[in-house]
Amino acid sequence: IRDQQETVQCLAFVNDRISKQMIKFIAHVSKESIVDVQAEIVKAGEKIESCSKQDIELHVHQVWVVSASDPQLPLQIEDAARKVTEEDEGTFAKVNQDTRLDNRILDLRTPANQAIFRLEAGVCSLFREVLAKQGFVEIHTPKIISAASEGGANVFKVSYFKGSAYLAQSPQLYKQMAIAADFGKVFTVGGVFRAEDSNTHRHLTEFVGLDMEMAFKFHYHEVVDTIGNMFTQIFKGLRDRYQGEIATVNTQYPAEPFKFLDPPLRLEFPEAVAMLREAGVEMGDEDDLSTPAEKLLGRLVKAKYDTDFFILDKFPLAVRPFYTMPDPADIKYSNSYDMFMRGEEILSGAQRIHDPNFLIERAKHHGVELKTIAAYIDSFRYGCPPHAGGGIGMERVTMLYLGLDNIRKTSMFPRDPKRITP
Repeated sequence: IRDQQETVQCLAFVNDRISKQMIKFIAHVSKESIVDVQAEIVKAGEKIESCSKQDIELHVHQVWVVSASDPQLPLQIEDAARKVTEEDEGTFAKVNQDTRLDNRILDLRTPANQAIFRLEAGVCSLFREVLAKQGFVEIHTPKIISAASEGGANVFKVSYFKGSAYLAQSPQLYKQMAIAADFGKVFTVGGVFRAEDSNTHRHLTEFVGLDMEMAFKFHYHEVVDTIGNMFTQIFKGLRDRYQGEIATVNTQYPAEPFKFLDPPLRLEFPEAVAMLREAGVEMGDEDDLSTPAEKLLGRLVKAKYDTDFFILDKFPLAVRPFYTMPDPADIKYSNSYDMFMRGEEILSGAQRIHDPNFLIERAKHHGVELKTIAAYIDSFRYGCPPHAGGGIGMERVTMLYLGLDNIRKTSMFPRDPKRITP
């Protein structure tokens, strides 16, 4: 029998407590039914390899069926829980991703899935815990908004009484408003919506955003260091508190343990360009990183510094949004940064422009319609401290920490361009 993450072997045999009919009854209980078992715990004669409890077994006295399952299951848990290796191809039934997601209630019962979502809960609670300890205030921001959050096209339009509204692509405007309202340091955990028709292993149309924003005194690196240190604390917390879950996931999906440095490694964009050029990538000084280049950079950094997590600072101004603060020392670059896990970007952030007139100038330069961002610009008219922040995708952090190959494995009920059920 299985209970959440644990399995134990039960034995029922005819004796003075159990009749032949009882054995027959037990044999006909359908797989995946909910049962209550009264039994005696007995030390096992030999190690029970097929169960998580390997040194004990239960000798059954009584069994009740609390809730019977349909005898016909759309997928077998043992097939869904099996580690798929090359040599097994064709020997066992393989459960493909769509079958899993169509029958997610059953799929989530596998030991690996039980572990994945418990560890993901840990990512959230550690994010909250680490920031709350440093005096951050948790805020909640609206998801129904009047104009696209980032002035972009990738928004979902929804009907709103007689007019229309949009689903928020990011809580950015509101966390900046909280800074302008003198909250100092804020974070928020909530749904984020992106109408991007991206059918990749790492894109969802709805995901959980872990966002933070903070005012700083002298330099935006105060914020970069705070975020970098927050990640270190999260990685340590996952490593120390969730060893069992990590081991369970690795049994089905083997991966190298996640490596990080304390304090985290920080590179500047020109250093990354130099590393990539040395490896044969042709790119200009002010080109953004392509996905293959990010992947390669992750491998180069791992080889050179032995870390799966690093911060890339000082992106070219040309490839960042209009609200990004230019680098005062070199107008070609900006006070913006990305953070990477196993060669994939998990956080994008920057110092934001907090002066309304400069913001208007930069928006015009980017060809952004001023009337669409009027509320955004107005929020800085009554004094606002210099501030910076960033946003993280919870599912992506979980996927990359565990070394999984698809973000749908870390979203309980994923939403992508082709799936809006169950």
